[in-house]
Amino acid sequence: MNAFNLMENLSIIYDPRQSGKVEHKLSDILLLTICAVIAGAEGWEEIENFGLERLDWLKQYGEFNNGIPSHDTIAQVISIIDPKQFQHSFIEWMKACHKITDGEVFAIDGKCARGSYHKGKNKGAIHMASAFSAANEVVLGQIETDDKSNEITAISELLNLLELKGCLVTLDAMGCQRDIAQKIVDKGADYLLAVKGNQGKLHEAFKNHFSMEKINKWEGDTGRTE
Repeated sequence: MNAFNLMENLSIIYDPRQSGKVEHKLSDILLLTICAVIAGAEGWEEIENFGLERLDWLKQYGEFNNGIPSHDTIAQVISIIDPKQFQHSFIEWMKACHKITDGEVFAIDGKCARGSYHKGKNKGAIHMASAFSAANEVVLGQIETDDKSNEITAISELLNLLELKGCLVTLDAMGCQRDIAQKIVDKGADYLLAVKGNQGKLHEAFKNHFSMEKINKWEGDTGRTE
């Protein structure tokens, strides 16, 4: 992990707190939180405990002049920062840590976050669109699908954030859209899209021209249709 590069990206996030009342730098709190979550911490108290146990290590990258903030402080600060700004900074850091090679596969998929639905609190499930680097086995970016949007819109926004030149982008049937395919091509990448019944005419064309019987009996090296 390039923590120095991470701190550089975190430093651009706006701190909405009153400067005269700040005891802990925003970048320190964000560094602590990210490292703790990567290490498996679940909940604010576990994040605080992670910092208390590894303060000397954290000081190699941040200041932590007043030690580790309390779990209440961590939770309060995380709740008031701009999530879009944080998301952009984190993705930029992941891109800096990740070396793209020609032909690398990016798998983009939408998933529902486990345990995010809460009927009693009238809280709907959280849906995320994620870009997974097959070579490095790491998620390079995620975008939440909100109530006013859908997975297709989230995929398009995620593509805008990623450097894809020379790569192969794979998507399930939900992402089989003309606009998405064109955006991938415009970014210098190739695409592999699944086709199902949600694209009726296209699905029927594939069944007619590329039936499993024809594919299983194919004797040539390549095939082409227009």
